[in-house]
Amino acid sequence: MRETSMVSSVDSLTRKHGWEYLVITVVPGESLAEARQRLVEHAEYGHWELRRTLVYKGGTRRFWLRRKAMKVESTLMVV
Repeated sequence: MRETSMVSSVDSLTRKHGWEYLVITVVPGESLAEARQRLVEHAEYGHWELRRTLVYKGGTRRFWLRRKAMKVESTLMVV
């Protein structure tokens, strides 16, 4: 199972709208129960939501997860 954070130009376009994306790829030989557990963990602890699922001809599955991008402001005082 492979997890990829989107860091392409598409990601920079989507960050304007306040979303972060994570792509999880599951190859045909891997357990779907394990993939499901990984998705549940991301949803529960990382506050990700399932956006899209795609099944390719060879059996590879790809899941797109998204969450609101957190805007962090610095609390350091500039002197």
